[in-house]
Amino acid sequence: MRRSARLQHARGLGTHDHVCWAYTGMAEFKTRAAEFLADGLDAGCRVRYIRPGAVADIAEDLREFAGWSEALRDGRAEVVSLSGLYGADAVLDPSGQVQVYAEATARAVADGFRGLRVAVDCTSLVSDATRLAAFARYEHLIDRYMAGHPFSALCGYDRSAVEAGALAQLACLHPCTDARAAGFRLYAPLSESHTVALAGDLDLATREVLAPTLERFEVKPEDGELVLDATGVEFIDHVGLTRLADWAAVRDADLVIRTQWAGIDRVIRLLDISNVRAEQLL
Repeated sequence: MRRSARLQHARGLGTHDHVCWAYTGMAEFKTRAAEFLADGLDAGCRVRYIRPGAVADIAEDLREFAGWSEALRDGRAEVVSLSGLYGADAVLDPSGQVQVYAEATARAVADGFRGLRVAVDCTSLVSDATRLAAFARYEHLIDRYMAGHPFSALCGYDRSAVEAGALAQLACLHPCTDARAAGFRLYAPLSESHTVALAGDLDLATREVLAPTLERFEVKPEDGELVLDATGVEFIDHVGLTRLADWAAVRDADLVIRTQWAGIDRVIRLLDISNVRAEQLL
């Protein structure tokens, strides 16, 4: 299964899960990374902890958590310096980075692990508009990869260093976020019967974020349809539904919304949108 939720902690997540955690202070990030990686070790995954700084300092971050030092010694856990991978002004290559993790996941499986799990402090990679756009694109692509492969990740962002609007753009590309994140989540579904999955609310507070998020999604209609798994949707306003309809229309597709929200039919009728239909789930 693939989880979609607003989380209070980073425990209990599976081999396809993708978490955005906007933290306040490094102590919070270390705690959530430790929870996430400890579960990965228990599940038989190779784990990797990544942040800027010296490798020796990074290795010390989690030593107080049971089993971490042993896992480092025997190769079940790895630490990587983000500073050594990217220069201060480097712009991430989204497709290239997905390939890096795909190869690392394949190596982990070949070595007898159930998959690869990483916890990364991504703050330094979104420090300006250009880097943010590239990294948001990467978040979408790596989420699609995760849905079909045994790779899971916790992406940390420092609330004091990343502007709230940028955080919203990043958080909505993850099926799981910390509980303080608001709005919607648009992500790759685990089921092949759906094109994309949506959870949360599309309302006044999320309007500015929805349009650029939809632009980042590469989707291919099947038989002229884009099928939206909206079982996690609580509300869609008229603007949100219109933007979803336009997104499908640009791709010469009808949009099928599978949801438990009873109000969807009324909004479709009021707007008289011809390329959208709802399939009510009980």
